[in-house]
Amino acid sequence: MLNDIVPQAEPDAHLEQPGYLGITPPPGLPPEKGQRVWIDRPQQLLLAVHILKTSHVIAVDAEFTQVRSAVQTGVSNTSQRLALLQLAMDKQCFVVDALRLHDLSPLAAVVEDPSIIILLHGAGSDLRVMAERGLHVAHYFDLEATSRSVFGQHESSLAAMLQRALHVRLDKSLQRTDWTRRPLPPAMVAYAARDAEMTLALYYWLNEHYSWALKLQESTNLHEPVAAWIEPFLRGSVPIPAEVVVAGAIEQGSIANREQLVADCRAALTNLTHPMRCNRLLRLIADLSLAELSPDIEPLLTAPPAEVRAGAIRALSRLNVEHAQDLIRPLLHDPVQDVRKAAQTALRTQIHKEPHKNVASHVKSADGTRRWTVVESHETDSNDESDWKARLRSMIDE
Repeated sequence: MLNDIVPQAEPDAHLEQPGYLGITPPPGLPPEKGQRVWIDRPQQLLLAVHILKTSHVIAVDAEFTQVRSAVQTGVSNTSQRLALLQLAMDKQCFVVDALRLHDLSPLAAVVEDPSIIILLHGAGSDLRVMAERGLHVAHYFDLEATSRSVFGQHESSLAAMLQRALHVRLDKSLQRTDWTRRPLPPAMVAYAARDAEMTLALYYWLNEHYSWALKLQESTNLHEPVAAWIEPFLRGSVPIPAEVVVAGAIEQGSIANREQLVADCRAALTNLTHPMRCNRLLRLIADLSLAELSPDIEPLLTAPPAEVRAGAIRALSRLNVEHAQDLIRPLLHDPVQDVRKAAQTALRTQIHKEPHKNVASHVKSADGTRRWTVVESHETDSNDESDWKARLRSMIDE
């Protein structure tokens, strides 16, 4: 599949050039200007919801403002407050005044309907501010993540993608304006609606040429099952080193031995399709020095998503796979800059050096709390299971 997205090039053409060096499909047509409707009354919102429910694909964009509040300690806290919510369907865009409308719950019938695909570009902040207003999106595509899988991190912004996909130059002059201002001038309303309308147009182009990337980034893939001890790492919610987590899991009996550790990670590698989760799994495998999984990682060097190819490079480099240099070198000519950079970094390191071990130690305070530190040990440990389990036990001894 990688051959479909990697163009042929001269051997040295990719080494110093920045950006995406692959072939881009022909540009699509910019969207025709549709009706833009300002919504600041409950009855208007109900009518908009009735119309939106007739569409199976809706692009959503949010404008929010930074709010500072003082906490009891006297330190100011900054949060984001939803000011506008733009919802675009074919030939129509609704711009919802989220400041005047305190009750946005009618929109739940749209965004929480799993049969309606919600399109977001850079889903994180929009999902968070919507959730704070009681709107939890059930089924979405993140077009920023989709673009990153194809073209790389530095070329996945909405402005860059619209230039590539539609040959449209996006005006971002009002990006940092005060969205709490009322009444909003027509130019600001049009600016807000334009982002949602363009997100919808970008989706049609991506779906035509890169449907595989959209399917991988579908939000339903965020719930692919893995072993219970692995899941927190894939969510990015583990603040302590992986070795410490494994040590605790062995003490509690949720992980029996190293064989289970390897088997659980191997099964996850087989089952996961979401690029972000796959990338975090590769990092976990490298953190735990599970070199037995190197043969399972090697095929990912030719995976379609760019971030997975880069993650596989970094994992094999950290695992000190003997023949990793030969496997990684061809990726110096990858079309995506992120992958080329990962390959260059890996080849600059001494892949053939002795594998290092991350050793966790702790100091127990008088109140019973523990402070963990992780240091690198270059001593060669035996692969014998008893030695491995003894090392983990030493991490949790009183």
